[in-house]
Amino acid sequence: MTTAVAAPFRFFSLRVVRTRRLGPSLVRITFGGSDLAHFHSQGRDQSLSLFLPHPGQYEPAVPVELGWGSPRSSGAESGGGWWQGWRELPDDVRAVMRSYTLRSLRRDALGDTAEIDIDFVLHGVEPGAAAPAGPASRWASRAAAGDRVRLLGPAVADNRAIRFRPPEDTDLVLLWGDETALPAVSSILESLPAGTRARVWLEVHHAGTVQDLATAADAEITWLLRDEHGVTEGPLALDALRAARLPAAQHPYVWIAGESGRVKQLRRHFVGERGIDRRRVTFVGYWRQGLSEEQLREQE
Repeated sequence: MTTAVAAPFRFFSLRVVRTRRLGPSLVRITFGGSDLAHFHSQGRDQSLSLFLPHPGQYEPAVPVELGWGSPRSSGAESGGGWWQGWRELPDDVRAVMRSYTLRSLRRDALGDTAEIDIDFVLHGVEPGAAAPAGPASRWASRAAAGDRVRLLGPAVADNRAIRFRPPEDTDLVLLWGDETALPAVSSILESLPAGTRARVWLEVHHAGTVQDLATAADAEITWLLRDEHGVTEGPLALDALRAARLPAAQHPYVWIAGESGRVKQLRRHFVGERGIDRRRVTFVGYWRQGLSEEQLREQE
């Protein structure tokens, strides 16, 4: 079968290699497959589109044989071809499509990508959860070696689905993210060279999600625990950032990712209250409170 390609992105047929629980609501799934020899990424906050099967399906239904239409902003969608064909499939047949961030990759002796890791936040699968789990959380909580998926990812290392791009004159990196942005923040921190000053805020629900994050940077990391503060919604992050004393910097760079409402709120703080040039603020809404990813895509 010919694999559909639209540089700098393409489809990859992958299988689960192994899974590992990182906390009460986080699982790391490692994927492999011969297609990964064509997977190239510089990491950091590399965005990916993952296609998952419905229960009982051998593999996810994605009509890659229909080719590509006009690529849109993320490279994950197009105006025709597979994208249109995928949308027209019945709901119980069409593969579940979700956006994730590459956590890490490992190469073989030839320098080709051999495995990739993706971290999944498990919404609603724990006993007594306030809301039922979505299809991606259910799949990830039950994933086992050999399970098949499709991935739409980068065939070129430097591609437009990498958003973390601090200007060369940056003298302070400021990061905020929630659970969904934890893989990206972890990868960004690993990429920062020694001597880089960074201040990081990570907003999560459970203390069990707190991790030791590796970095050579001069990084101060603050974990904000919503359960500990009894906060389900509201300004926990904003209050923490307003109270923070930041190091003096001439050219700070800000990266914010997570729930879109909080992302917009924090962007206003950095630009309006801190006076940081809006051109030096990268903000990405990974999800929106009360809406599924399908509903979000319908609004695009």
